[in-house]
Amino acid sequence: MDELITYGPDLALGFLENVKLALVALVASLIIGTILVAMRVSPTPVLRAAGTTYVNVVRNTPLTLVLAFSALGLSDQLGLVFSDEPRSNSFWLVAMGLSLYTAAFVCEALRSGVNTVPMGQAEAARAIGLTFSQSLTMIILPQAFRAVVAPLGSVIIAMIKNTTVATAGGFLADAAAVMKETFDQTGASIPIFLGIVVAFMVLTMPIGFFTGWLSRRLAVVR
Repeated sequence: MDELITYGPDLALGFLENVKLALVALVASLIIGTILVAMRVSPTPVLRAAGTTYVNVVRNTPLTLVLAFSALGLSDQLGLVFSDEPRSNSFWLVAMGLSLYTAAFVCEALRSGVNTVPMGQAEAARAIGLTFSQSLTMIILPQAFRAVVAPLGSVIIAMIKNTTVATAGGFLADAAAVMKETFDQTGASIPIFLGIVVAFMVLTMPIGFFTGWLSRRLAVVR
């Protein structure tokens, strides 16, 4: 028990870093995913092809490889550096990889929402002189977001749980080492695992309940 008290703050700090990583990736993936869905439904063939290729490649690539590529390929080989402080640099590299990975799933969720918008509304927008970007931002995307609140909630929950793979990008490796040392010295793996499970449930369950409730509130009756 004394060892658990000793190592507890380090484990708690590691979990808080997971939360921080999830918040950054959430904002970035929503922005990138929205751009990707605009590319996928664009009337320009090159943009549609680029968006489709990106989504298909990233969705079928393991997250571990994406994070490893961010750390080893972009940082070590190509010299991409966000900060001179190693921990901060690792954080932003992992945040970038997680955001780019999650954005592909956000894109597909939004694209399913776009498909729920009646074609007549897009045609009416063109008839009154709106450009593609205007009809997308003012008519199509607002309805698409309303239609996919629950699926986006599932994507967010999966993304929060995916932050546990951050060690693949060199981030939170120290917290993982502390956890392993705690296991070895105390044999208290079950309490620690249960504590981590409860901590993630506290994060993810309210999101599931909230997005389910919001989805029912914003449902469009057709």
